[in-house]
Amino acid sequence: MIKELIALLDGRETGRVVRDNRGKLTFIYNEQWRNAADAYPLSLSMPITLAEHPNAKIDPFLWGLLPDNEIILGNWARKFHVSARNAFSLIAYVGEDCAGAVQFVQPARLNAILGAAAPPIEWLDEKEIAKRLRALREDQSAWRAPRDTGQFSLAGAQPKTALLFENKKWGVPSGRIPTTHILKPPSGEFEGHAENEHFCLELARALGLPVVDSRIMHFKDEIAIVIERYDRARVAASLHRVHQEDMCQAFAIPPTHKYQNEGGPGIRDIVGLLGENSSLPREDIATFLDSVVYNWLIAGTDAHAKNYALLIGAGGRIRLAPLYDVASVLPYPDINIEKAKVSMKIGGEYRLRNIQPRHWRKLAAELKLDPDKTLRRVSELAGQLADHVSTVKQQMVSEGLKHPIIPRLAEAVAKRAAASRKMIQRR
Repeated sequence: MIKELIALLDGRETGRVVRDNRGKLTFIYNEQWRNAADAYPLSLSMPITLAEHPNAKIDPFLWGLLPDNEIILGNWARKFHVSARNAFSLIAYVGEDCAGAVQFVQPARLNAILGAAAPPIEWLDEKEIAKRLRALREDQSAWRAPRDTGQFSLAGAQPKTALLFENKKWGVPSGRIPTTHILKPPSGEFEGHAENEHFCLELARALGLPVVDSRIMHFKDEIAIVIERYDRARVAASLHRVHQEDMCQAFAIPPTHKYQNEGGPGIRDIVGLLGENSSLPREDIATFLDSVVYNWLIAGTDAHAKNYALLIGAGGRIRLAPLYDVASVLPYPDINIEKAKVSMKIGGEYRLRNIQPRHWRKLAAELKLDPDKTLRRVSELAGQLADHVSTVKQQMVSEGLKHPIIPRLAEAVAKRAAASRKMIQRR
């Protein structure tokens, strides 16, 4: 049984996770890392001012690196002969490429990871990528082919794979070489979800919100939304991991509680965290609140705490990460919009249709903001959104995207934005 994992942050040994005989975990920072001028924490929930952090802090962090999908976790558990209920045991096998700068490495693998020899990269042609995407649609846990050396883990419920893109080639990296892009094929549950997500991200960008770079790509007869990882950076000729954590990890809350009504962080919690920790708190709070308004306007009902993240830099510099995993339920007739709810309550209300000016005023009061200014901002964003919908729709056409969900989504979003602005202005 594995008793210890080494934590690397962008290739630097920073600490270790130790499992005792009862299965309880402790995270212990290296003293050398704690004393480094450019040191930063593994998580805001585990500050480097303390050398050791208990199971209640490190276990939710590890769970936050794993998929929110029991089928995937179950298949991985069978593959690696471990328990699907044990985050430490799963991360021991898939933790060498995670979200952020962290790698969790078995001690026996440490020299191979840090060694001078370049790890192998398996380069893939378009046919092989299509084969992998097809396998992923059929088996949600087929994130890697059986022969692959490099393993990775990403949070979220959707099936996905992660690859390296370098010199106009796609490949499967391993060891210290990170993946650079996330590829998500259609899930089958919601038709046109890839185009939906791409449209909503580009519409958010048009409003001035920071978002991940995305595009829809075809690999033979397969399609995927391809996301460039914001937690990777190229410096000169080298690829580096950039540290980040989602809001659940920052609060040491397990992913099973990512929704506020299940015990997860709400708007006021996240605003408070940004106010206390962000290097530019006013800017990040304004961006976060704009994103809350945006998700309300587009009926983005999955904007829970795991879909907001923090970038953590040298010396503990903290910023709100770009938006990701943004999509609308509006184009799906099977979803009753009358019953749809936001993930974080607005002025005490979850249900989309019930959120009125008074709820925005109440939220502003909770955050000690000017209620009139808050309502003006909601109205302003609704107006801008309605103005930009047709432009983004045309952008999708120019990119060669023809899925019927695009005009349906554009029409529904424009209609809801106009109605929302009218309702706000009637206040």
